[in-house]
Amino acid sequence: MFVMADRALNNVVQQIRDDQWGMEMPPEFAMRQSDRKVTLREVINYHAYDDAWVPEMLAGRSMAEVGQDEFDGDLLGDDPKRSFAEIVDKACVAAAALDDPDRTVHCSFGDFRAQEYLWQINSFRGLRAHDIAKVIGVDTALPADLVAGLWEELEPHAEQWRQIGVFGPKVDVPASASLQDRLLGLTGRPPDAG
Repeated sequence: MFVMADRALNNVVQQIRDDQWGMEMPPEFAMRQSDRKVTLREVINYHAYDDAWVPEMLAGRSMAEVGQDEFDGDLLGDDPKRSFAEIVDKACVAAAALDDPDRTVHCSFGDFRAQEYLWQINSFRGLRAHDIAKVIGVDTALPADLVAGLWEELEPHAEQWRQIGVFGPKVDVPASASLQDRLLGLTGRPPDAG
């Protein structure tokens, strides 16, 4: 699931036009503890930062062991698409090589089993692939296997996550709607107009 979600996000990033990197993002993309508008480049750099930690986390190293500021700053450089793809590749290789899903992962917000850590970040990547695609005006369809996997992971816990502010209010979607539209509604996103 992680590899599918991360590859879907990278696929969208590769479609960003040169003139879009500086665009201001809608309020739902605001960074933590900040009310200022962020640019698309800042959002993608944050995802690069998050992905850069994946190999270290899955290896069982803590942020203190690696160095708290190891991946701070601009990770995208002069060729943001290439840089992002390289970081995604390293994260995907680490996830695919994970031999112990029960290995302890030391996150900044606590210790978790590797499987739980990946579960927590799958939806962030998969749903952001959709959200960024919508903002930059490219196809928002996610791979069917990714949508099915995200639905399976999120549906049983959506109300719990909604209560702590991860998802906005549920958007009612007809039962006959596509699974992607139902996933979007479940996570507080309006379905894509068809």
